[in-house]
Amino acid sequence: MGLSEREQQLLDELERGLMDSDKGIASKAKRVGNPAAKLIGGALLAVVGLGLLLTGVLIQFSIVGVVGFLIMLAGLVVATSNIQLPDLSSGFGQSTPNSPKPGRNFFEDRWDKRQGE
Repeated sequence: MGLSEREQQLLDELERGLMDSDKGIASKAKRVGNPAAKLIGGALLAVVGLGLLLTGVLIQFSIVGVVGFLIMLAGLVVATSNIQLPDLSSGFGQSTPNSPKPGRNFFEDRWDKRQGE
């Protein structure tokens, strides 16, 4: 069921107000695009590239294989370009006495323990 004309006008007005009030949201909304379309398009491009790669191997013509690999790689880059990984650096807001210091890695922490720090 579609929106009535009045509801559509209200929705457009709310969207404009939100975009005007917070420029960060506006720039992010314009930049993101349709993530599902990127994922599907990238996956299809990767499948086409894989097909070209296999074709190049079967006919033993390396140029076709290299082009197929590059197309497959481009498809994977497009498909994964919109994935947002969670920020794990905060440690979920809890710190324990044995937790590593921010900006440190496992080996530095082990070295400090051996040195008695």
